[in-house]
Amino acid sequence: MARSALSRDEVLDTAAALVREHGPDALTMRRLAAELGTAVTSIYWHVGNRESLLDALVARTVADLGTIRPRGATPAERIVSVARALRRALRERPHLVAMVHERGLTERMFLPAQRALVHEAHAAGLRGARAAALVHAVQFQVVGHVLVERNRERAPAQPPAETDLWVTEPTGLPAPDPELARALAAPVDTEAVFLVAVRALVAGLLR
Repeated sequence: MARSALSRDEVLDTAAALVREHGPDALTMRRLAAELGTAVTSIYWHVGNRESLLDALVARTVADLGTIRPRGATPAERIVSVARALRRALRERPHLVAMVHERGLTERMFLPAQRALVHEAHAAGLRGARAAALVHAVQFQVVGHVLVERNRERAPAQPPAETDLWVTEPTGLPAPDPELARALAAPVDTEAVFLVAVRALVAGLLR
């Protein structure tokens, strides 16, 4: 029996969940109606056809990334917090972000984070090209890190053996460092790597 009450937000929430879990191709009106326990005609009444639904999901994704708010006591801390929030938002919505990109709205999606970074760059005393360099560097660091993380997650794990990290020829190479070898061979904490990189980047750019 079809349900009697349904809201547009509920339709969009369920559609977004399907896309996040299975990708855009899995989002059909029939499957969405089944997930909601309603008739396909009810879906059309709330959001229009599938293209209208996808447009609504893209608009919502863009709006969601506009909710990023800096946190911290100093400009450097607040810039790092924006970078962390942006990374988290991109990682949580890979398929939705791809849909935004396909519709040519990537720059609009990043605009709120850019505005927050500009504000913090000004608070740190940067202006003009130096402020722009910080904004671009942080944005590229976030996007690049997320892309590397996704590629690592899709590829089979291939950590080097500790003995693979040292070569005795040619001479002049550093002596083996067992602790370093163990650390490099261990699983990578990508969150920790991200924080090390972005904090060093921000500290260097603010100097």
